[in-house]
Amino acid sequence: MAKPKTAEPRATGRPTSYTKVMAERICERLSDGESLRSICLGDKMPSKTTVFRWLRQFDSFRDQYARAREAQADAIADEILDIADDGSNDFMGEDEKYNGDAVQRSRLRVDARKWFAGKLAPKKYGDSTMVKHADADGEKLEMDDTARATRLAAIFAEIDQRRATDVAE
Repeated sequence: MAKPKTAEPRATGRPTSYTKVMAERICERLSDGESLRSICLGDKMPSKTTVFRWLRQFDSFRDQYARAREAQADAIADEILDIADDGSNDFMGEDEKYNGDAVQRSRLRVDARKWFAGKLAPKKYGDSTMVKHADADGEKLEMDDTARATRLAAIFAEIDQRRATDVAE
């Protein structure tokens, strides 16, 4: 006796086929400050592996994603201000006792966001280190290769002299 044909079960699971709509949804949520990890944990959202594959395969998505990450840094900077300005849990109870744990947690949240924003947009939110080559009066030093080599030789000679002095003592 033949079995009656039943409808094929629809594939369930995460989407793996690239669509502009899905790309826009991901980038919009990134721009709002949400992490890619939390986005991909959602129902009907692709896995992180799929998103990274799409980034390799689709130039338009790669550009859109890069812009979304820049916007994410701005959203995170806004969150930093909100966290810093929110003192609602700094004191607790009727006697308004200082809540050090809540303050430390807020500090941790701010520091983590500052670090991440600095990684997403280093020119805008990163720690800057500037080296200025100047003379004693603060005027910019212009050095050609010979002058630079002479100056470096003098610095190394001074270092060697200090080491010799330290060893002798």
